Amino acid sequence: MDVYEAVTSRRAVRAFTDRPVPREALERALSAAKWTPSGSNIQPWHTYVLTGAPLAELKKRADERLALGDPWDEPEYEQYPPVLKSPYRERRSAFGEQRYGALGIAREDLEARQRAAAANWNCFGAPAALFCYVDRDMGRPQWSDVGMYLQTVMVLLRAEGLHSCPQMAWAKFHRTVAEILSPPDGLILFCGMSIGFEDIMASEPRTTRAPLEETVTFVDGR
Repeated sequence: MDVYEAVTSRRAVRAFTDRPVPREALERALSAAKWTPSGSNIQPWHTYVLTGAPLAELKKRADERLALGDPWDEPEYEQYPPVLKSPYRERRSAFGEQRYGALGIAREDLEARQRAAAANWNCFGAPAALFCYVDRDMGRPQWSDVGMYLQTVMVLLRAEGLHSCPQMAWAKFHRTVAEILSPPDGLILFCGMSIGFEDIMASEPRTTRAPLEETVTFVDGR
């Protein structure tokens, strides 16, 4: 698989089979991802990979919290600005319509939307999950480095024939994740990532992207 195919075939998959993910594939992808660029090469990412019994226990605890109606954990960072301006507001709205429309869930059916969102904390059935932390003393440029790292990981997973789904939703259950991983106090959970083989029988339509001219400006002498 060449790099263009890996990038364009990468998407947030929300339905996985229970086929085990080879440890060797994860090690190859994460070993190569260490070459992700970062400002002054400080490499601000801290990654944990869960499979088997530890992941099953995390899913169980998350499911118990959902069943009890426990409130989300106090946020450690702001996932979106309080007010999204155009065109970002429209893009987010279009994503919601496409995502829940594919599931046959009406916009006003909040209960059904919540049920669909709850699948996040089961990793959409994936047998492997990655959790990425960043030191709470880091600034915006270092968070940007973490984003480049995660994209690199996801592209490399495609080269291994795997799919993934990055999930900021796990930050809402960061205390539950910490019960399993016991990360140092100085780290913030940025996101989780479900990893596995796609269940093609339950796949959803791919979300659209803005046209090139909407996001890229060429400045040249022509």
